[in-house]
Amino acid sequence: MTNNHSVAQVRALLDPTSIAIVGASDRNGSWAKRVFRVLKRGGYKGAIYPVNPRVETVWDGQTCYPDLASLPGKPDHVVVLVPGAAAIDAIRAAGKAGARSATIFSSGFGEGGDAEGRALGEQLRIAVQDSGLAVSGPNCLGNLASPFGFCTIPDDRITDFSLGGIGLFGQSGGIVMAIYRTMKSRGMTPAYAITNGNEVGLTTADYIRYMVADENVKVICCFIEAIRDADDFLAACGEAFAARKPIVAMKIGGSEASRAAALAHTGSLAGSLACFDAVTKPLGVLRVSTIDEMVECADYLTHAHIPAGARLGGITFSGGLKGLMLEGAERHEVSFPALTQETLARLKEQLGVGTSLGNPLDAGFAALSSAEVYFKCIDIMLDDPNIDLLLVQEELPLVEGQNAKAGNLRTVDRMVVEGARKPVAVVSMASYMYSDHTRAFRAEFPHLPVLHEIDKALRAIAHVGRYSAMAKTAPAPRSRQKLNAAAEALLAQAAPAADGRSVVGEAASKQLLGAYGVAAPGEAFAGDADAAARAADALGYPVVLKLVSDDVQHKSDVGGVLIGLRSAQEVREGFARIAASLEAAKPGAHFGGVLVVQQVSGGAELVLGVHRDPEVGLVTMFGAGGVLLELVKDVAFGPVPLSEAQAANMIERTMAGRLLDGYRGGARLDRAAVVTALVGLSHLAQDLGERLESVDVNPLMALPTGALALDGLIVLKA
Repeated sequence: MTNNHSVAQVRALLDPTSIAIVGASDRNGSWAKRVFRVLKRGGYKGAIYPVNPRVETVWDGQTCYPDLASLPGKPDHVVVLVPGAAAIDAIRAAGKAGARSATIFSSGFGEGGDAEGRALGEQLRIAVQDSGLAVSGPNCLGNLASPFGFCTIPDDRITDFSLGGIGLFGQSGGIVMAIYRTMKSRGMTPAYAITNGNEVGLTTADYIRYMVADENVKVICCFIEAIRDADDFLAACGEAFAARKPIVAMKIGGSEASRAAALAHTGSLAGSLACFDAVTKPLGVLRVSTIDEMVECADYLTHAHIPAGARLGGITFSGGLKGLMLEGAERHEVSFPALTQETLARLKEQLGVGTSLGNPLDAGFAALSSAEVYFKCIDIMLDDPNIDLLLVQEELPLVEGQNAKAGNLRTVDRMVVEGARKPVAVVSMASYMYSDHTRAFRAEFPHLPVLHEIDKALRAIAHVGRYSAMAKTAPAPRSRQKLNAAAEALLAQAAPAADGRSVVGEAASKQLLGAYGVAAPGEAFAGDADAAARAADALGYPVVLKLVSDDVQHKSDVGGVLIGLRSAQEVREGFARIAASLEAAKPGAHFGGVLVVQQVSGGAELVLGVHRDPEVGLVTMFGAGGVLLELVKDVAFGPVPLSEAQAANMIERTMAGRLLDGYRGGARLDRAAVVTALVGLSHLAQDLGERLESVDVNPLMALPTGALALDGLIVLKA
């Protein structure tokens, strides 16, 4: 259910009854003058009030008012173009004047990371909160809302206020406008272009909810530098997914350099892309890496419905293009499956014996010479049960008469509409420019995506082809459970770490994990050498000795793990050796004794974990464990909580997952037990919620029957 407050707030921003421009100026090139000009060019009907105490008239004799209190009417929206403290004063005045919304263009509110800017940013945040205004910015470039003829983006290239099915917004005004211009050049018309800047007021979640509520918006496109409220953002993504409105998101934060750039530009720490993908992919968010990739996805999603899957059919007029399609499909994990015998027989009847039949179909000159044969080939391919989406090769004409056969696309468009069958998309060999004639021609077949260049097209189709599959793997609703008294007692044993966090010891961590289905081998605590020997006798040899110390998190770093001990004497000697090693490595560190643990062998060492990302919160992790974890970093991330299908998918995405099937003659291991452990771990993380910083189960030993946590560590937040 969409948050109605978010929708009302964004509507107040985009559909104001009157506008005041604070910082009005007649100076050539001033943003105030350009905002006024674009509002007039778009046919805005409401009153526009210039505000500047230093001048009496601006913009060809319009009265300029000294402040918002002096206006002849109440301002509904305030454009703030003054810097620093003056912008904060303008927001306070706007609230007192009865405005509902504001756009703050000014920068210098902490996006550079400087202390003075951060202080100003906090003052601005308080002023916005106190005023109750719906605010975009600061550090933004204005907003465009075509349904209301409203535009405050100071760009003279904006001349068309046509409605379209794309809702576009982002934290970088420059990037948003680059996307907008690219889409327009391709004959696509975003209904909205919103630049949200530092998000001191309205956030990405608010804009998503507004786009979900707008029936005309088919796809939501956004550029994200940093997420302000992870829970609210993910909830909004869930609302979009429930409404079947795909979100195409370009997100920075994939490298240390880009994270530093995000800090400099928005004043927030950007999280890793792996974590972002882990929590947003299950909610149907299609993350793209480039503007071109976003444009291709948006073109598809505004002109065709989501296919049932990513099994493709293709019709080309070039054997070379057929080869490029097949190679691109392998890169982007889509497929051109074999056609059924019935399909092949029907195609052979249409095209003749000498034609190279297959998928993609190289129709060649046979189809080129006859529109009727071309349409029948399309019909036959769409009938094949192995195909979810059909690609047809074509390039649109730049001028009248340049490509007569492109006119066949009008008929293909009708076939898609009248047949109500699988989607069809047009693809070209390479990217190319559109002329005015191309854009007008393209508008004649509104149910066919027109995608550019095979690699870009297949990358976009890989995104949309997997969208439907997301709903099939989503976990059943599970509410957060309250921990029982025994679990709380285990958490109470946590020892404080130097950074303010708390560390739950290995024994208590494994007991808590065991309550959630993550099993562990038999073990016993021993405070002296004789007790260790008695425990080893009871457990059975060989055994492992592990240091117990509140001052040490990584036991192996201080010689705190001994394996393969096969007698009581070896255990006693091992106890003394661990105590000595600790004192040598960390003089004065607390020595609490040892854990005596059954030694487990004959399996594969894996790692399970939970990590708190600074932006998106808790994510689960699976991968190759033991010493390989840091060396090869073969890991996959997933959401909290996990369904069994999502856990299985995480395993499949790693090389470690191949070990479970008996790699190179090895024993088959219990994959189901690993899935159970991973799901159980995610449920523990969900129940601990905001208290949890991280969980480390390394290694989890996958065995032919079962899986056992050989080590476990739970870290609680400060």
